[in-house]
Amino acid sequence: MTKNTSGRGQRDLKVKVKSARGRKLSSTRWLQRQLNDPYVRRAQAEGYRGRAAFKILELDDRYRFLVPGARVVDLGCAPGGWCQVAVPRVNALGEKQGKAVGRILGIDLQEVEPIAGCEIHVLDFMADDADTQVKTWLGGKADVVMSDMAASSSGHKQTDHLRIIALCEAAAHFAFDVLEPGGTFVAKVLAGGAEGDLQKLLKQKFTKVANVKPPASRSDSSEKFVVASGFRG
Repeated sequence: MTKNTSGRGQRDLKVKVKSARGRKLSSTRWLQRQLNDPYVRRAQAEGYRGRAAFKILELDDRYRFLVPGARVVDLGCAPGGWCQVAVPRVNALGEKQGKAVGRILGIDLQEVEPIAGCEIHVLDFMADDADTQVKTWLGGKADVVMSDMAASSSGHKQTDHLRIIALCEAAAHFAFDVLEPGGTFVAKVLAGGAEGDLQKLLKQKFTKVANVKPPASRSDSSEKFVVASGFRG
C-alpha cells in the first residue's frame, strides 16, 4: 500500500442533497447548508442544542460578561444553546471550587427541555408584570440579559428587519427594568438601516455599546449582535 505523497492532504467532502419530489429548492439548499456547516457538526459533537451556542460563546470570549457568580436572564431561550454555554461560565453548578456560583433564568413562550444548572420558565417577557416576576425568581436583579430572539420571517426583508428591531427594543426596555447597575445587555439585531434609534437609546443607558458579527454568524446573514455594557441604572 503506497502513501499519498502529493502534499495535498485530506479534503473536506461536501454532502450533496438531491432534490426530492415535493421538496422545494429552497428547502434542499437549506438542508445541504446544514449538513455542510462546520458549526452544526461541532454543536452535535459537543452536545449543544444548536449552532447558535457558538455565537454567545464567541461573544463572551471577547467581552467576558458570563463570569462566575453572574445572574443571567436568557430571553426566548429555546432550544437552550445559550443557556448551555452560560452554565459552566457563571459556575451555575458550583463545579469551580472557590468561585462564586451564578444563576441562569431562561424564559420562553414555549416549553423547553430542562438544562442542568438552569431554571426555565414559560413566560411572555412583554407581559406587564414580567420584570417583577423575573426579579422574584432571581431573588434580585440580573447582571446579564441576553437575547437571540428573532421575529417570524415574512419573506420581506425590510419588514423582517423592522420586526426584529422592535423585538430587540422591547428586550432592551425589559433589560432596563431588571439589570443591576454595571450590567450587560446582549441581543441579536439585523443590519438594515432602522436600528439608529435603538443605538441612541443604548448609548444613553450604557457606558459602552459594541456591534459585532461573531465568526459563527453566517457570512450571508444580515444578523449582528449588540453588546451593551456598563448599565447606568
